[in-house]
Amino acid sequence: MRFLLLVLAAYVVYRIIKGLLRPAKEIRKGPEGGVIDEMVQDPFCKIYVPRKEAVRRIIAGQEVLFCSNECAEKFEAERNS
Repeated sequence: MRFLLLVLAAYVVYRIIKGLLRPAKEIRKGPEGGVIDEMVQDPFCKIYVPRKEAVRRIIAGQEVLFCSNECAEKFEAERNS
């Protein structure tokens, strides 16, 4: 019985560690398993938004994706100060 509890505890710890180490990019999948849209992280507030809904800005020659115009403006203000 103790062995089973030890194995269960080890599995729970493994799943927690695996969840913490997952890659930054997340991909949402539809009901049939197909990809709906790639999730991208806002560099200012750090939340994820679907790529097709993200606010796009060109900063230093690179496209940067934000969750909203407000975050894009705050990011640019911090960058310019």
